[in-house]
Amino acid sequence: MARGRAVMTSRDLGNLGSYIVKTDDKVSSAKESLSVVSRTGYRLFSLTSVDRVDEIFCSHDEDTKIAERLFSSSLVAVVTASEPNKLKVCHFKKGAEICNYGYPSEILSVKLNRSRLVVCLVDSIYIHNIRDMRLLHSIKNMAPNPNGLCTLSLLSHLAYPVATDCGELQIFDAANQLRRLKLKAHDSPLSALNFSYNGLLLATASEKGTVIRVFCVKNGQRVHEFRRGVKRHVSIGSLYFSTCASFVVASSNTETVHIFRIDPKAIEQAERRQSVAIDAAAASATSTGSSSDDDETQGGNDAAAAAAAAGGWGMGFLAKAVTSYLPTNVVTDVFTQDRAYATIQLAEPGLRYECVMAKLEKETRLLLACEDGFLYIYSFEDSKGGECKLIRAHDLRTPLHGITEVDIVGNENDENTNSLNVNMTKSMLPAPGTYAGVLKGRPADRMSDSDWCHDLREAVEYPVKVTVPIYDEMQFPPVTPITVE
Repeated sequence: MARGRAVMTSRDLGNLGSYIVKTDDKVSSAKESLSVVSRTGYRLFSLTSVDRVDEIFCSHDEDTKIAERLFSSSLVAVVTASEPNKLKVCHFKKGAEICNYGYPSEILSVKLNRSRLVVCLVDSIYIHNIRDMRLLHSIKNMAPNPNGLCTLSLLSHLAYPVATDCGELQIFDAANQLRRLKLKAHDSPLSALNFSYNGLLLATASEKGTVIRVFCVKNGQRVHEFRRGVKRHVSIGSLYFSTCASFVVASSNTETVHIFRIDPKAIEQAERRQSVAIDAAAASATSTGSSSDDDETQGGNDAAAAAAAAGGWGMGFLAKAVTSYLPTNVVTDVFTQDRAYATIQLAEPGLRYECVMAKLEKETRLLLACEDGFLYIYSFEDSKGGECKLIRAHDLRTPLHGITEVDIVGNENDENTNSLNVNMTKSMLPAPGTYAGVLKGRPADRMSDSDWCHDLREAVEYPVKVTVPIYDEMQFPPVTPITVE
């Protein structure tokens, strides 16, 4: 089977092994965006309903490692296997490459939002202004990060691991290029982390995979600790919040996907805990509390350990005093809330799955992408939880025309449907140079600097809601490809 990657969005479904499916839709939209990368290039899809997946672009390119689309815009960041050090920024609707950048070593991951594009290497991170691709900041001499683990919020908070022997991470303000918070989330090295879509929460998991923790980004306080398991150590494949930040979905290499529910009161308590800790310490300066450091035994009273690790906020020993003031019933409630709210039982464990929540036809659904190239859609009862039921499966390994499960308006031999898909692909051929450019003597297949900058802005801006240009050449002057050192 050809290697591939499907990328789903409900709002972000990450990378898989053979086929990588990722969903990305971090803003309110009627459509979910999906991408698939494989040895033959990358393909983009839109998911408008449970029954319908539409292919909107097919690159027919070389072996692709990364294809990150900026939400539902026309901008795609691409990294190929033949040039793993080069990032290509493309306008897929025009079938054109806008610019490309070279880096000192292999690109492991790319994250982007409306204002920043982040490139992660094994020991460094580069932060660009996505409007003109100007390099704003670089973080070098990091602890080795062979998986390119990092996450970028809509508020441009960037989180990445800073240790190889424990689960310590740094939260960096990519908007203002400032270090904000250093937090020891786990005793074991990190394997997954992700921000909520409002940027207020951060979920983490270690290499043991038995505990999922959720922290308040504002002060580093622990909001929840969810137990995915006790005995088995597993590999966490994905970790994502729902759009409303009420649920966390964790998939692994086992037969079960876990959905955990976040208590809004726990968020409020975590946000207030800093001032509460100060009051408690003032009342009893000798109270130090206690906490276990074991990922598998650490229970409801480990808030002090999480706070102690957040050295950047100076809370340390102050937060430990809070644990001695927690009544027994509160601790009991925490243990009750930590149990999985809903689950998915997989037919074939051992494969890598990535799972996100999405709104399809006004119903909450779970989108599960597997490295075998299939996209599975499950029902989800947000009011009562329980086991989720499989309601649809889509095969994303081959061109969608002729696939019965996606063709809901005809059968697999429907010639009209097939010709429509072929015409759509043909329309994605590289766009020629502008007419004005040809008259000025420029080759038809080359863009001027102003054309380049215009395409970049046009790709980032989706959808265009005004007829007057928002950005001009003075605000975002043309730039040329560079090699980052």
